[in-house]
Amino acid sequence: MADRVYPSAKPNPQPPSANNSGGGGRPPSFPPSKGQTYGATRQAYRPQPRKLPPPPRRRRGCCCSCCLWLTLIIVAFVFLAAIAAGIFYVIYRPRRPTFEVDGLRFSAFNVSGDGQLTSRLELNLTAFNPNRKIVYLYDAASISVFSGGVDVGDGSFPAFIQEAKNATLLAAALSAPGGQTLDSTAVSDLKKKTRLPLEIDVDTKVGVKMGGWKTKKMRIQVRCEGIDVGVPKGKAAPAVSSPTAACKVKLRVKIWKWTIP
Repeated sequence: MADRVYPSAKPNPQPPSANNSGGGGRPPSFPPSKGQTYGATRQAYRPQPRKLPPPPRRRRGCCCSCCLWLTLIIVAFVFLAAIAAGIFYVIYRPRRPTFEVDGLRFSAFNVSGDGQLTSRLELNLTAFNPNRKIVYLYDAASISVFSGGVDVGDGSFPAFIQEAKNATLLAAALSAPGGQTLDSTAVSDLKKKTRLPLEIDVDTKVGVKMGGWKTKKMRIQVRCEGIDVGVPKGKAAPAVSSPTAACKVKLRVKIWKWTIP
């Protein structure tokens, strides 16, 4: 009877692989070097994305908001002013004063050969206040009378207060300004005329009083045109003329160096 052969419990060792020169086996493994260990643990370089600076704050929105609020404030102010003006007009019904020439005459008029003018005038002017609740406060007024651009008389009215629904008669004596020398054409024209067309300018300041409230005084100009007055000849003075003159009242507002009529 043949004997059985049992395999050994120890595994047979693998034969050593041949060198590169001798065959196609794997090369022997060596422990990694220090440089290989450092390179294995270091992470690969990845460029970081560039951070852009934050965009500047937009000022356009702020400017638009400011303009919008400013516009709303102006509109509200105009609206309130219109309401106040409407209430004021309903309560007081303001009307501008009116003026009328009641009488004007030359008491003396003479033009010398060397161009010197001598004249005396008597002027009566009536001021009307048509308002029921408004009082006018007048400063002293200056008066100038012209004929064809020649100043034939200057004078003044005193300051006065004109109550509501009142007519005030103003009288003044005027005379030609001294130092005025006329040219030959003006001298010849004035000597041969028996009647002179006149224009009257009155400059003053007036304020308004309503109850206990007073306004600042503003400059006005009263201009009366269409007046024709006889010139005295010899010793006989002409009678007082009562012309129907159209007198206009203009408000003169002065802004710095300019006067707006």
